[in-house]
Amino acid sequence: MTPALDLLKKARAEHRIHSYEHDPKAASYGLEAAEKLGLEPAQVFKTLLAASEKGELLVAVVPVAGSLDLKGLAHAAGVKKVEMAAPAAAQRSTGYLLGGISPLGQKKRLRTFIDSSAQPLPTIFVSAGRRGLEVELAPSVLAEHTGAKFADIGRV
Repeated sequence: MTPALDLLKKARAEHRIHSYEHDPKAASYGLEAAEKLGLEPAQVFKTLLAASEKGELLVAVVPVAGSLDLKGLAHAAGVKKVEMAAPAAAQRSTGYLLGGISPLGQKKRLRTFIDSSAQPLPTIFVSAGRRGLEVELAPSVLAEHTGAKFADIGRV
């Protein structure tokens, strides 16, 4: 079990766990998950961390097939500017290793933003806290358990 799955289980939140054999040589962990689980990349989301000009870490959940729109995230967070967080800071703050960062069950609760493309989908897949482990849940359930807001933060 991971902290993400522990959180969902404790909250009795509806979710399903999916695992696959992770290839350490995979170029993109998110696209690997979509491919190995036979999913549309638009339904699989990656968790990224960005830092504001004041050093506040922000969590961004965007489709694996696209990228994070830094200006969109800054606007959503009400800050002037954001840049990708240093990998060491992301790992220290979340308690997860890169490629397995889940938006759920992080060591420190950070402001979280989910790309609005997730909202109309019945379920989405996000990392369950380990490479090769995904959790499927409704976007509203993810937002509820992370305190997230939906915003236009993804770029295709």
